[in-house]
Amino acid sequence: MIDIKEILKQEAEAIMNIPVSDVYKNVTDLIYKHVHQSDGKVITSGMGKAGQIAMNIATTLSSTGTPAVFLHPSEAQHGDLGILQRNDILITISNSGRTREVIELVTLARNLVPEIPFIVITGNPDCELAAGADFVIPTGNPPEVCILGLTPTTSTTVMTVIGDTLVVLLQEKTGFSNTDYASRHHGGYLGTRSRDAVKNGNK
Repeated sequence: MIDIKEILKQEAEAIMNIPVSDVYKNVTDLIYKHVHQSDGKVITSGMGKAGQIAMNIATTLSSTGTPAVFLHPSEAQHGDLGILQRNDILITISNSGRTREVIELVTLARNLVPEIPFIVITGNPDCELAAGADFVIPTGNPPEVCILGLTPTTSTTVMTVIGDTLVVLLQEKTGFSNTDYASRHHGGYLGTRSRDAVKNGNK
């Protein structure tokens, strides 16, 4: 029987081995400039499991004060590309860096908005996708805990953590407060907690 603690250990080690560099500050500054100073938005994209992580990053950014949307790379080819505007910033996620639909999306995006900055989160920083990026955030390319070594498991874990890191850095840079949180969360337990915090003077 598989040792569950060993699975958790491998996932935890993958997180701790994510390469850390100035790229996080540079990306945070770039997003702040385009979104918070120039009224743009973050557009995230990816295929398959990576696409689900990209969607999660977009919704978490939006809920914490940085407007963001998910753009499906295939749907982009059927008109959804029109969501791109001047001052937007594109974050793509591909573990291999060879995902055809994502590579095509970048080409189409830059044909429509030539100056759009492009960031890639990938396990392969030497890939074709990374070659044209403004910034590359490497995941460390950990082996998957999947018994076949194929199913996106550990790779999506580190992608999620990288997204969370960017969210927290942007919260700090924008001074995101309980008042800001409450204004975006009108329902649910978290909305109640943030409003209670404001009432108690923790704005």
